Amino acid sequence: MPARELWQHALMLTSDHLKHAFEPVFVDIRERSTVVERFIDRNLFRLYMATLWANVVLSPDEAGIEEDDLPTLHDLVVAELVEVIGIGTDLESVFRFISSKEGEKTMAEAKLNQTHKDLLQYFSSMILDPDGHKRWMEEIRDDLKN
Repeated sequence: MPARELWQHALMLTSDHLKHAFEPVFVDIRERSTVVERFIDRNLFRLYMATLWANVVLSPDEAGIEEDDLPTLHDLVVAELVEVIGIGTDLESVFRFISSKEGEKTMAEAKLNQTHKDLLQYFSSMILDPDGHKRWMEEIRDDLKN
């Protein structure tokens, strides 16, 4: 990669740049969640937005952003959630949905594979119960050592 591109990539992206870059993803998620004409299945929309967020947080570089861009992208994702789901919707409420019976049902109806479900449940535990998640990860590490 030329030095000029490295220098430019090292700068944090502005909100407008991120919005422009992720707009096609948001449009795709809305289209995939649309059931009849303009009716959006809110549960499916939550599932796709949770998947987007989990994947971007795990590998920001694969999404073409830096880790420092995540707070700005977070705000854009929440704005998209509010626009579709309504005021008061945020990523915590989306992951609370993922952990619910209704979320389990939606994942089954969407025919997610186990790896995809595990990813979303992992993020749910991390976001909804950070202390419990930390204890859980320590138990897994201890089990692997033994």
